[in-house]
Amino acid sequence: MQKKSFNTKVIALLLCLILTLSMAFGLTGCTKDSTDSQSGTNVTQTLTGGVIGEGQTQFALVVVDAEGNETNFEVHTDETTVGDALLANNLIAGEEGSYGLYVKTVNGITADYDKDQTYWAFYIDGEYAMSGVDTTEIVEGSVYCLKVEK
Repeated sequence: MQKKSFNTKVIALLLCLILTLSMAFGLTGCTKDSTDSQSGTNVTQTLTGGVIGEGQTQFALVVVDAEGNETNFEVHTDETTVGDALLANNLIAGEEGSYGLYVKTVNGITADYDKDQTYWAFYIDGEYAMSGVDTTEIVEGSVYCLKVEK
């Protein structure tokens, strides 16, 4: 009789652990939608980061807001560029300019240079990117970062 009680407790503990992890990594679908007023593109704000998208290729994305808070994503995609993958997953929004996509909103957070001189800086493996997010081909194993800077 004691063995059955022990098994029940282990199963209950495992279920609690799975539920806690799914909440911690945003697997429960806790999202908040907002719309970028400039582009009209719907941007989904994932509150906790985690795994997003579907596809054969995956890469890491770190989003750093103006206060230095980091949100980490594991992005899965079949797109070839970082920008297309993030657009397809409604993680970024912006407007097309003479130099390509000017990212204004990431993970529901808008950086407005005209208002407070902040913008989204793009990094690849810790180095300031020499290409735009929309022209950067995905390299598996690379870590991409979008960070609010002034």
